[in-house]
Amino acid sequence: MAADLAEKTDRYEQMLADALAAATIQPPAETPFGEAAADCREMAESYLRDGRHFRAANDPVNALAAFSYGYGWLDCGVRMGLFSVPDDTELFTM
Repeated sequence: MAADLAEKTDRYEQMLADALAAATIQPPAETPFGEAAADCREMAESYLRDGRHFRAANDPVNALAAFSYGYGWLDCGVRMGLFSVPDDTELFTM
């Protein structure tokens, strides 16, 4: 079972990092939607850092949870049109 948790934690960390690299804020920064997009991105980046902190502290359950939450923030932002992503990506549930 531990190997499954380790593999899933690795996969979600990479998925979140890839998603952050692929997502570009769409609305102008000075608009309310631009501010919302920046907030979503900041939350995703914070969860990535938190997950890496938990992983370094040998806490893979909280690391996986943090990576999952961070990804959720980005995926939601993509669905709401706050981020543009490449058409050929399978990282998001568009």
